[in-house]
Amino acid sequence: MIRKLLIAFVLIIFTGVANAQIVEPVKWSFSQNKISDNEVELVFTATIDDGWHMYSTDLPEGGPIKTSFYFEDLENAELLGKPTPNKEVVEKFDQSFQMDLKWFEHDVSYTQKVKTTGAGSVSGYIEFMSCDDEMCTPPTQAEFSFNLGGESQQTAETAASSTTDNSDTRNYWSIFFLAFLGGLAALLTPCVFPMIPMTVSFFTKQSKTKAIGIRNGLWYGMSIILIYVILGTVVTAVFGAESLNSLSTNPWFNLFFALLLFVFAFSFMGAFEIVLPSSWVNAVDEKADKGGLLGIFFMAFALALVSFSCTGPIVGALIVEAARSGGLAPVIGMLGFSLALAIPFALFAAFPGWLNSLPKSGGWLNSVKVVLGFLEFAFAFKFLSIADMVLDLHILEREVYIAIWIAIFMGLALYLWGKIKLPHDSPMNHLPVSRFVTGTMVFAFVIYMIPGLWGAPVKLISGFPPPVDYAESPLGVGRTMPAGAYRSGNSAGTMALGMHIGPHGIPLFDDYEEALAQAKETGKPLLIDFTGKGCTNCRKMEDNVWVNQQVKRKLVEDFVVVSLYVDLKTKLPEEEQYVSETTGRKVRSVGNKWTDFQISRFNRNTQPYYVILNENEKQIGEGYSYDPDPKDFIEWLNEGLTKFRK
Repeated sequence: MIRKLLIAFVLIIFTGVANAQIVEPVKWSFSQNKISDNEVELVFTATIDDGWHMYSTDLPEGGPIKTSFYFEDLENAELLGKPTPNKEVVEKFDQSFQMDLKWFEHDVSYTQKVKTTGAGSVSGYIEFMSCDDEMCTPPTQAEFSFNLGGESQQTAETAASSTTDNSDTRNYWSIFFLAFLGGLAALLTPCVFPMIPMTVSFFTKQSKTKAIGIRNGLWYGMSIILIYVILGTVVTAVFGAESLNSLSTNPWFNLFFALLLFVFAFSFMGAFEIVLPSSWVNAVDEKADKGGLLGIFFMAFALALVSFSCTGPIVGALIVEAARSGGLAPVIGMLGFSLALAIPFALFAAFPGWLNSLPKSGGWLNSVKVVLGFLEFAFAFKFLSIADMVLDLHILEREVYIAIWIAIFMGLALYLWGKIKLPHDSPMNHLPVSRFVTGTMVFAFVIYMIPGLWGAPVKLISGFPPPVDYAESPLGVGRTMPAGAYRSGNSAGTMALGMHIGPHGIPLFDDYEEALAQAKETGKPLLIDFTGKGCTNCRKMEDNVWVNQQVKRKLVEDFVVVSLYVDLKTKLPEEEQYVSETTGRKVRSVGNKWTDFQISRFNRNTQPYYVILNENEKQIGEGYSYDPDPKDFIEWLNEGLTKFRK
């Protein structure tokens, strides 16, 4: 508590008492550039305080509130395309929402092209949300108005950062590492592994001296890398970095990716082979026969074509995943894949004596291929899940997804134990120790996932299944409560009219007036939880503090709790909309209403924020902000109860 008082004291000194708790981390400026006689470019520039981030216009459903542009009045003007940012987004996996989220830091400028037919105007507002490591602001609206009849206007804009964000770097490293593992897996397939001794034989005959052999081997490895990196570069150039970024939440692209992975998976399992036209291979073989460095390059190209039936599905899956990350990820991915593929070929070509240490080809190569097929089959459902959530179909909900993964990996365990046979499998007289151990580990993974059907977090697969709230039973399969009932520890109770089950089974209201009436009727203090559907730190408080049994018992037994969501987009009836006397902004939605209530009554605009009121709506003690320590929260609740009962 002492730490919080010191922080508040510093804020008061530097910003003044009246506005000490109101934060505005994002500030907008607007300008326009005349492109031609009938075309104007509108520029919306957001300057973001250090340590804060503003969410992108491209976010999956069920996450925070994305930045949205609303063009309400257009006079003699027509929008061309959509607002486009001038820099790449920062993308990170958020544990609270169990999904990848995109945002901007420091600054960003959006541009919107407009076609004009003479003097005209464009007006509307931007709705956006920002967060730092401890709090979030509610969805905020920035009004704009452009007069398209005058000269081109220019305002000072913050230059876009040219440096690469650390999170982008970390993401590229993860893509590289994943791709490198994919390259190692490709080496152990029946299309690639037998090519190693054939390659060594070729270089042994062509290299007159050891030095020439080393040179040829290194050039061969570099050629493999060059071919695959060119492939990644082409993908990036064709689609563009911004287009690739948008693929992650586009339902139709995700459906296409899922179908692609299903095809690759069935191919690996032996249903059919994916082969390139033989004329392509023959044409490249002719070039390779010419010898020299160019001939070695075409030999590497021939390797890529001949082994395509095995490497193609892995390369395809890697490009799909890299494309979802956008930017240079496809290039980085192909660099990692080709490096893992090239190193053994280059080394064995340069030092053919090492060939004796390689294991012999056999049925184990096909087993590796089938295992990869199972993995691609499982990953395909991730893309189906994204499409399902974006379209809000609720077909592939959390329980269904986990059940499918349990079935897939159970099948993989049975395959490894030799209980399932697939085409191209060699006869097996006994179960190798390696397959028994691997199968047992997969079976243990299956057992680990089963409690996920009953609401367990299953953190090992975090980010693959849909979030907990995108489920048939948010409390877990088989865990339902009778209407109007709740449970706290070992005691049960009945919920009042207007209550519903909230996080971790805590009964609460979502309407202030109903909650206040209940507090007066029961003689309990009213605890207001200013929160948001898209508030990451609100979820952290619930998952780290509200889940605590002592906290949960106090909230259920000693308080009436109301959660006011400041980001609800539900429109208020026209007669209930108004202009806030405090902020001067128009209150259009339920979320705007609770935001204005928080600012006007408590001089705060960040979430999470908790306030305790008595029966006369007077605040008891200080409010409570983000602090994921249950002991501090319990202390604050006890202080409020003590003051309320005096």
